[in-house]
Amino acid sequence: MTNPKSPVYIISKGRHETMITSRSLSRMKVPHYITIEPQDENNYEAALDNFNIRDYVTLLIAPFSNHGDGPGRARNWCWDHAISIGAEKHWVLDDNISDFYRLHQNLRIRVESGVIFKAAEDFIDRYENVPISGFQYRFFIAPNQSYPPFVTNTRIYSTLLIDNKCKHRWRGRYNEDTDICLRVLKDGDCTIQFNAFLQGKAATQTVKGGNTEEFYHKEGNLEKEKWRDGTLNPVGTINKSQMLVDMHPDVARMVWKYDRWHHYVNYDSFKATALRFKPGIDISKFPKVNNYGMKLVNNYKG
Repeated sequence: MTNPKSPVYIISKGRHETMITSRSLSRMKVPHYITIEPQDENNYEAALDNFNIRDYVTLLIAPFSNHGDGPGRARNWCWDHAISIGAEKHWVLDDNISDFYRLHQNLRIRVESGVIFKAAEDFIDRYENVPISGFQYRFFIAPNQSYPPFVTNTRIYSTLLIDNKCKHRWRGRYNEDTDICLRVLKDGDCTIQFNAFLQGKAATQTVKGGNTEEFYHKEGNLEKEKWRDGTLNPVGTINKSQMLVDMHPDVARMVWKYDRWHHYVNYDSFKATALRFKPGIDISKFPKVNNYGMKLVNNYKG
C-alpha cells in the first residue's frame, strides 16, 4: 500500500484557478477530498476537468459560506466527516502546497507517490501521546546543514495528521495551527514534526484567494491592484499574530521580522515531554531501515 490509510482533506476557497495542492496529490495518485463553500462549487467542478484531476478528487460542499471566522470551521467539519466514515485519524492540508519531498542525505527530493504519508502514519502509530503531527516546510531545510528525521513538541503547519480522539478542536480566526498545537502541548501530550518528509508550501499572502483575500489584505487596507502586482502588505499579519499572543501570553509575543509582523512562541517549556510507546510496541522488532519501496530516480520525467 503506497497511499495513506487516513482520509486526506484540503480546505480551499476561491482558488479554483490554481488547485496547487490537489494537482500535486493527483500527480502522486493520492485520493483526497477538497472541502469548499457552496458558491465555489461550479468553479471547482470545472477545475477538476481543466486540470484533469477528477479521478483523485471528491468535492465536499460545506454547509456554510463567507462566515469570516477563519478556516477552523471547515477543518472541524472535515474532522467530523472523517469520524463519520470510521477513520481513526485524518490529514488536513492547506491548498497552496506545491509538491512533497523526502529529505535524503541532505537532498530535498520530490516524491511521486503518497508513500511518505503512509510512512508517517506508521511511525505515529507507535505512540500513544501524539495527537498531532505533520511535515516541515521545505524552505526551512537548508541543503548545507544536517537535521534529525523529526522534532518533537513544536508547532505543525499546513500538513497535519490529527488523531480524531484529540479533545482539542480548531478555534480562532487566525493562526489556528499554532493554537491547537499549544493546547495539545499544554496538556502534556506531544507533537511530531517530520524533517524526513517536507512540503513545498507557498509563503503567506502570495497566492490569490483563501485567507489572503479574506483577511490579511482586507484588514491591512492594501489596494488590490498593488497586491496583484506582487506587493505584500507589511501590516496584513498584525491581527493574526496578536490573536495568538492574546490566547497564549505565557509563551507567545509579537516580533517584527522579515519586513512584517510575526508571532514568536517559546516552546522550551515543552521540550522535556517524552514520547510514550503504545503497550506492546517493541522497536527492536522493526526493520532498521524501511524505505517503503521508494527508489531514487535521476532525471525523472513524470
